[in-house]
Order: sequence, then structure tokens, then C-alpha cells
Amino acid sequence: MEATTSEPEIAESTAKKQVNDLWFRTAYTEKHRIHVNIWLETILKEIDDSTTISFSPSVLKMQEVLETNGVARMYVTQMLEQSKGKTRSGTFGRITSIKKLLTVINHIINRAPKFNPNPRLTGADTFPLSSLFTEMMATEAGESAFRNEAFNDTITGVLQEWCDYLDSEKSTYVLNEGENGWLSPLGQKYTDLDNFVVPNRNAPHFGFTSYNSFFHREIKPELRPISAPDDKKVIVSPNDGSVFQIASNIQKSTDFWAKGQTYSLINILNNSPYVNDFIGGDMVQTFLSGNDYHRFHAPIDGTILKTEIVQGLTFSQRNSEKEPGAGTESLGYEASVNTRGLVYIQSDDEVIGKVCVIPIGITEISSVRFGEHITEGAKVKKGDELGRFSYGGSTLCLLFQPNAIKNFVVQPVQKNQEDEQSQSMVLVNAQIATAR
Repeated sequence: MEATTSEPEIAESTAKKQVNDLWFRTAYTEKHRIHVNIWLETILKEIDDSTTISFSPSVLKMQEVLETNGVARMYVTQMLEQSKGKTRSGTFGRITSIKKLLTVINHIINRAPKFNPNPRLTGADTFPLSSLFTEMMATEAGESAFRNEAFNDTITGVLQEWCDYLDSEKSTYVLNEGENGWLSPLGQKYTDLDNFVVPNRNAPHFGFTSYNSFFHREIKPELRPISAPDDKKVIVSPNDGSVFQIASNIQKSTDFWAKGQTYSLINILNNSPYVNDFIGGDMVQTFLSGNDYHRFHAPIDGTILKTEIVQGLTFSQRNSEKEPGAGTESLGYEASVNTRGLVYIQSDDEVIGKVCVIPIGITEISSVRFGEHITEGAKVKKGDELGRFSYGGSTLCLLFQPNAIKNFVVQPVQKNQEDEQSQSMVLVNAQIATAR
């Protein structure tokens, strides 16, 4: 492993965490491949040194499916063959068999992510399944494997088991003040912990009861004031993040998998009876890094009409091109196919009409949870919490009916200009648009 970096370096990493946190958001360069393979080589060595390995229930189910489902086994086998794990510097940790793949997955989901003070390796350590699958997803066979229903169902099971573990007290062992603990001085700086509500700094693990409780920790309310709370025409951002795209004249059905990032309502809304209400409307999509505030809030005052969790794909990208920003370029595609939530709100302002808040999981756990109070008929005020994402990276779409929006007050990220990304940041409860 590389030497630990200095405090100034970690401070610089914190300033650029929007770029560094999620590996899929940047070009999959040789440099990134080397760092991922160093991490994977370490895991493979740990596994090789183990004497006995018992698979978790979800991994056993994946093993069963890959043994009995010939199509799924074919795609996964070809995916491993096409994922060479090579660089000009040599061949690193390459997974050559399904058994080895299952063993690495089993290793990952029985652990909580640790903090790595070296920012060049933090992505691999902190997002291990993304790191494991990144090269595989970008192969021709990988495209098919991760869209295969049987294989995707087993991944969903794996993610649920891992989520259950990260919800449990067992996962708190990484919430410590040691060098690789999230509560270390550098870990606290990296996560901007002073901006969040800490249950009890004198208690074990600062009072956090699980890794997930730390991950979706509550931000201090005074840091996210509600913009114009009494003005119904001011629509606020439901989440922290960066603006990916603003689109108008959204259509009922489009080729969402093609370049151009069109949105297909019938797919995004899971053929909801509300689809026709939004044809011709506007959409703003934002993305959250793994280190962003991971709760989402109501953008308007209104009444909950309906909520739905749509189980979809987990690790799937639009294409296999290893082009700059290929992962980010898949965000529009993922809005149509990934596991996502749908929260329909009827505005108190008749011009705004219906609004749909669409939180989408895109890496690791890919879990969306609504608050227990978010039920049909419930009243919400602008800024009220609607739910939270479990561990991982996420994206969120905000959908409006036609002629509801007068103007948006934010702009999308400047593509291929990482230094400009901070100009496209949005904060929860800050104004994102003005209604007519």
C-alpha cells in the first residue's frame, strides 16, 4: 500500500471530494485501474491466507443461480474473461473464476467500509463493490450480465444482506478514532463532521448505532435554511449535490439508452397512471457523491398523493465506452432502470400542480427509504424530510408538470471541466427554481 498522505493533502482531497469520491464519475484511466488493482490484490491475498470460508446466504443464492442458470453463467464467465485486470505496469488482482468472484463479494459484504487517509485509494476502500465491478461493467459481456434479471436479482439480495449488516451494531467497529477510523481527526475533516448532528461525542462511536446511521447522519438545520418558506412560488432543492442536467419537454417514451440523455417517463415512473400528467414537463437531475448529505426533503408545500419503491437494476451503465465521464454519462439511463423511489406531491399552488421526487440508488447498497410519516394523504411543508439513502452514491430527479416552472436558478455541471463543478453545487432547502 502507498504511504499515508499528510494533513494538507487530505484537506485538498476534501475540497475536491465531489470528484474523487465516486470512481464511476471520472474516466476509467490507467491510474485509477492501478489503484483499484492494488486494493483488489490486497483482498485476494487476505482470501488466499484464509483457511475456511463460509458463504453468506445471499452469496450462496448467487452461487446457486450461476450454477443452474446457463445464460447468467455464460455472461458472467465471459465478463471475467474480458476483464483482464492489466495495465502497462503489469497484471494485478485479476478475478478469473466465478468461485473467486463469489469469494471476494462475500469478503466485502461481511465488513464495513473503513476510512483510508490516502485519497488516491479512498475510492477503492470506501466503495468496494463499485471498485470490484468497474472493469467488469465496462465489458461487452458485463453489459448483458448486469442487465440479466436472474443475476441482478441475486445482486439485489447481496446488497440487502450487506445493508442489514451496515444497519447493525456490528458495523460500528469502523467508527473509531484510530488512523483508519471515520472518527479520526482526518476522518472527521474528510466528512465535515462538525457540520452534522453528532449524538454524543463522549459515547462509544460518538453515539452512532451503526455505519448506516453515521452515513445518513443529520446535517445541522441552521446550515440548510429553507429558502422563502412562505413563498409557494420558490421551489427548493430536495438534496445536496451537483446538477447533472436540466431538461424540458419530457416525452412519454424515448430511447433512454442512447446518447443525448433523453428521459422516458413511462420507464422512469414505472408506467404510473400519472405519466400523462408530466408529458411536456421539466426535469432537473442532480447527483450525490458518497460523502454528501444523504437525506432528501420536500421541495414544495403539498399533499402526498402516492409513494412507490421500484426495484430495478443495480450496477449497469449506458454503454461500455471508457470515455471521460462515462459513468456520469449514464445518469439519465439509470433514472429509467435503477432501483428508485417515487414520491408524488400535489402542490398547494395550483399552477405548480403535481411534482414527483425521484431518489435513485446508483452504487453499493442502492437503497432508498421513505420516512414512516410519508404516506398517502400526508401533508408536507417545504423542507420536510422525506427519506434517506443508505450507504453509497445516489442521484435524484425532480419532475414538474408542463408550464409549472418559470425558470431554474441553477445550471448543470460543465462537462469535462472538473474545476467548474463547484459552481454547479446545490444545497438542500436552497432555491432551485421559481414557479410561474
